[in-house]
Amino acid sequence: MASSTCHLFRAACVRATRCGSLGAYALPGTRARYQHTQSQKNENLGVFRPEPSSAKSLMDIGTRRIFSAEHDIFRQSARRFFQEEVVPHHTKWEKDGQVSREVWEKAGQQGLLGANIPEEQGGMGGDILSSAVVWEEQMYVNCTGPGFSLHSDIVMPYISHYGSKSQVERYIPQMAAGKCIGAIAMTEPGAGSDLQGVRTNAKKDGSDWILNGSKVFITNGWMSDVVLVVAVTNREARSPAHGISLFLVDSGMKGFVKGRKLEKIGLKAQDTAELFFEDVRLPADALLGEENRGFYYLMAELPQERLLIADMAIASCEFMFEETRSYVKQRKAFNKTIAHLQTVQHKLAEMKTQICIGRAFLDNCLQLHEQKHLDSATASMAKYWASDLQNTIATQGVQLHGGWGYMWEYPIAKAYVDSRVQPIYGGTNEIMKELIARTILTIHVPVSLIRLIPSMLKVVSWNSRLAADNARLFPNILESAEKFQSALAALSLDVKGF
Repeated sequence: MASSTCHLFRAACVRATRCGSLGAYALPGTRARYQHTQSQKNENLGVFRPEPSSAKSLMDIGTRRIFSAEHDIFRQSARRFFQEEVVPHHTKWEKDGQVSREVWEKAGQQGLLGANIPEEQGGMGGDILSSAVVWEEQMYVNCTGPGFSLHSDIVMPYISHYGSKSQVERYIPQMAAGKCIGAIAMTEPGAGSDLQGVRTNAKKDGSDWILNGSKVFITNGWMSDVVLVVAVTNREARSPAHGISLFLVDSGMKGFVKGRKLEKIGLKAQDTAELFFEDVRLPADALLGEENRGFYYLMAELPQERLLIADMAIASCEFMFEETRSYVKQRKAFNKTIAHLQTVQHKLAEMKTQICIGRAFLDNCLQLHEQKHLDSATASMAKYWASDLQNTIATQGVQLHGGWGYMWEYPIAKAYVDSRVQPIYGGTNEIMKELIARTILTIHVPVSLIRLIPSMLKVVSWNSRLAADNARLFPNILESAEKFQSALAALSLDVKGF
């Protein structure tokens, strides 16, 4: 088990022990005991972890080779939390159009927020597999209201990776505790998947910034305490991507107005809002990272967002399959359950096969991401294929439920409407195919090089200024530096895309 998950495991063990559910497991005697990798642990103990295809249920704990016993303990804790603290209240939250603040703070107390954020920054100190446990367990109870995944694994990583020391200290501990809810504002009325079409802008006024514009379809938007806003800061840049910056905007700032909670066909308990910025004065320290580097930060983080969507899609498929299997074993027609009908049996066989294939690919993607090797194209494949499958399984599940599948009181109906947005947000699936096609028809660039582009651009920018100051002595240096900078920017745009 990697050391990064020790903190989560110890916390989960303590909670499980208090609840009397640890069984044969004991609290770890020393931290060093869990320093080896999970594969070594499983091999040394002779542990066999079946894949979902051969398990009793697709949602069983103790399956899948990418996880370990420590992850299982954490999963037990997460599963209990969602069953006890989310499921009983979700119907009310659907009517309210938002969850309670109490559930956010309870999730923080349970160690479910910021699972993959370093402990020294105020996070839980786990690995990406720990985050995946939280994503999956939320889908296994079919409750899409809490925007934990976006908060923990989309917003918080930006602050963790690019924030200053003061920004990290100000936001991360509060976000991990559930006391500060995060949102990210990319989409605009006229700019969706194409981030280069952003119109929201920020202009300098002394050391401050003046922010103007609007955003739409913002998850956690209504309840948010801090919003990561994508804005244009240099309209004279050679391309829109070279003039985008990121800002941390606190709720309640003068000129920052939250519009209505949007009424959606699904995700009823999730607060999705419009946001408006009218001459919002931001201090210099509201800028996240470097000025005009926002697009590159977005490109570096989007693979994790798409992986998250994909994993939650497969987890939803697993839930819908088990829900449908349970239903057909109870529903009677022609004096026997419909599970006895061969056409139903064959459909279930097809559904399970498709889901298990998807799960195998997603688990491979999770492993790649844990090793920092998940590239944009592979993440795009996962997002588009898994979300398409989710909609297919939802349709088939409703069909096998018959008329009852169309009733809101049945879980499959909620899963059906919730699944429809998955191929749209995080970049439409049509855009995902564009990104995949680019890697087929252009040169392959290693992920390690792509991740270095923001840093390389920073160095080259500095060298360009140095060369400009000495252009008379070294006339070729300036030209070469500018060409290299343009080449790096083009490489980033070509490989990473939207």
